[in-house]
Amino acid sequence: MVDRLAVFGSPIAHSKSPVLHRTAYRLLGFDWEYDSRDVVAADLPGVVSGLGDDWRGLSLTMPLKQVAYDLADTRDAMAELTGAVNTLRFVGSGAGRTAFGYNTDVAGITRALAAIDVTEAAHVHILGGGATAASAVVAAAELGAISVSVLARSPEKSEPLIALGRRAGLTVDLARFGDAAELPRPQLVISTLPGRSASPVAYPADVLAQAALLDVAYDPWPSELATTWAGAGRPVANGLSMLVQQALVQVRIFSSNDPFQRLDREGDVLAGMLASVGLDDRGIPLD
Repeated sequence: MVDRLAVFGSPIAHSKSPVLHRTAYRLLGFDWEYDSRDVVAADLPGVVSGLGDDWRGLSLTMPLKQVAYDLADTRDAMAELTGAVNTLRFVGSGAGRTAFGYNTDVAGITRALAAIDVTEAAHVHILGGGATAASAVVAAAELGAISVSVLARSPEKSEPLIALGRRAGLTVDLARFGDAAELPRPQLVISTLPGRSASPVAYPADVLAQAALLDVAYDPWPSELATTWAGAGRPVANGLSMLVQQALVQVRIFSSNDPFQRLDREGDVLAGMLASVGLDDRGIPLD
């Protein structure tokens, strides 16, 4: 019986997860199937309950991460912190099957930044207060941040991030895009805005001279923000690199049910995954 896996979400046709996972399994010599399926949030519980014992696990993208959190029988620390599960690993069979829930988005952010030599930041700006901002807040804590400023058009909608920051061990302040100049200067800016968005903040030269950027968008690339940062000669990580890095951790989970258990020949596997979506070993687009 071939083990089955897939990425679920809606919309899903654009997903690069199948090429990433299939590349990894080919390099590892795993005879596993990995597909994609369009699933909306209301349908996820029924779809998951109908999966057979040949299903090893799932990758979950928007809008399913909160629903997947509720479906998990047990969750890792990152999932508990963020309230979001993007990976389900099934163990056992029939009524005794256990669904282990994980959040690999935080690791995707920190690993993508580490690839461009960004491993710490005392103050972080996060642009946008949506679902990805929660993982960005926790990633900032992992980087040793003392405080985070979340900038959004309607910051009052992001108030849950304040409590999340406290649980993660840092202070989160909410502000509007126009207030950026009044905030502490960041060592890192994480944009969670859609790829075609015009930059809502015009950062001054002193910020561009000292801050790195992670723009979680990757289509189109480079974004307006990325172009600005690259022009200033500062490090820039993109959302496609983040996607590859979180997928690598998912492969670990699907293999061993342990996000910290390195794969055999993991360096080769990561290099192959990056190349499969046109990135070099630092996660920078090749063209």
